[in-house]
Amino acid sequence: MVEKILLVKLILMLTMVIMALEFAMGKLHRVGDKYGWNPNVNYSEWSSHQQFYVGDWLIFNFDKHYFNVLEVNKTSYENCNDQSFIQNITRGGRDVVELTEARPYYFLSSGGYCFHGMKVVVNVEIPQVPAPAPVKNGSPSSNAGSYMVLLILLSTAVAYLVLFILDAIVD
Repeated sequence: MVEKILLVKLILMLTMVIMALEFAMGKLHRVGDKYGWNPNVNYSEWSSHQQFYVGDWLIFNFDKHYFNVLEVNKTSYENCNDQSFIQNITRGGRDVVELTEARPYYFLSSGGYCFHGMKVVVNVEIPQVPAPAPVKNGSPSSNAGSYMVLLILLSTAVAYLVLFILDAIVD
């Protein structure tokens, strides 16, 4: 029975860790969605439907034998100039980059593919904390953060309740 208690403790702790990681980690954006990083895809249209925040990640999926991903400045982006890139993101065709600053990021593929639409600008913002709701009749305000705290506290309470019941069963 001790093994069951340890297993329940482990599962509950892992659940709480996963919840905390999901809250702390940014979103993963697949560049081009189902089309990936390929010629003749409208990446301006794709990026216009996304919200990018500091801490988010981009994943570029492509055939590394033909394409690459270079981060460039605005002028190089506008002119499809791949000569003076900031960094080469390319590693293996499923390449990930973290968006660490609130600024525009410019990416393109070299070898002339930029002229076939393989370029994207990503405007990264600082996540905005929602303003507290107005207080009505002395009730506290609520926002997403307080719901997360409530969820964590509730999970902890449930974990202790389960452990209490299991201890009672063992005795």
